[in-house]
Amino acid sequence: MEIGIASLADADVRELVTVHQRRMYEASPPGTSFALDLSGLDRTDVTVFEAREGGLLIGIGALRELSGRAGEIKSMRTEDHALRRGVGQALLDRIEATARERGYSRLLLETGTGETFEPANRLYLRNGFTRCGAFGGYTETAFNIFYEKAF
Repeated sequence: MEIGIASLADADVRELVTVHQRRMYEASPPGTSFALDLSGLDRTDVTVFEAREGGLLIGIGALRELSGRAGEIKSMRTEDHALRRGVGQALLDRIEATARERGYSRLLLETGTGETFEPANRLYLRNGFTRCGAFGGYTETAFNIFYEKAF
């Protein structure tokens, strides 16, 4: 598996971002999904990473700079055919390494609750993330939960 910087011009990356956003909206109550669309990822403060195997895209994840000391994990998605093969872990490792290289002292993220979001919640907890309150422009709801990891 190779992890690198994704190009939003690549059709397979664009398709996976679109699938991710659609599934997040479908699995979330109205007004509680904050998945970034292509325009939200195509910004100078966002770096999108890709996981490929034999040239085939198997996952994406993004790091958004919140400040010179903090970043936010966005848009983590593994292709269905690659689930439970360590793609999410590999992307999270690269995002965390990049955050450290940039001198961030912490990473934050927002995710949901319920069955759809359980694999993500387990991944973050297993990697030392702890629950925290809403940050940035987010609002706390019964559905949304927030994590942070300090370095």
